[in-house]
Amino acid sequence: MAVNAAGARLEERWRDILSLHARTTCEIDRVLHPYGLGASDFEVLDLLASGTPEEGAQCRVQNLVGRVHLSQSALSRLIGRLEKEGLVERSVCAEDRRGVWVALTRKGRALHAEVLPLQREVLARMLQEGRGA
Repeated sequence: MAVNAAGARLEERWRDILSLHARTTCEIDRVLHPYGLGASDFEVLDLLASGTPEEGAQCRVQNLVGRVHLSQSALSRLIGRLEKEGLVERSVCAEDRRGVWVALTRKGRALHAEVLPLQREVLARMLQEGRGA
C-alpha cells in the first residue's frame, strides 16, 4: 500500500511539474509575442548570448541541440527563422563541412537584451507561484 501511495505522490508531482512548465512556456510566449519571439526562440537567443558574450562569437549548432528541448531538425528550422529575421547568422565550419556555426547579430543581441527582463519576470512569477507561494 505504501508503494502505491508513494507512486501516486510521484505521479502527482510529475504532473505538477509538467503543468508548471506548460503554463510558464505559454506565458513566455504571450509576453514575447509582441516582439516576434516565442519561448523557444528566446531560449536559443539566450543560450547564444550567455555562451558567446562577445560580439561576433560563434557557437556550433550541435552544441545547442542538447541544451534546447527541440529535435535537431526543429532547431535548424528555428535558427533559419531567426536568421531570416536578422537575429542570427549561420556559417559552415571550415574544419568540418557538416558542422554549422551560429552567432547572434547586433540586432539579435539588442533584442535579447530588451526582452530578457520580461522573460526573467515571467520565470520569477511563475516559479514563485509553482512553489505555492
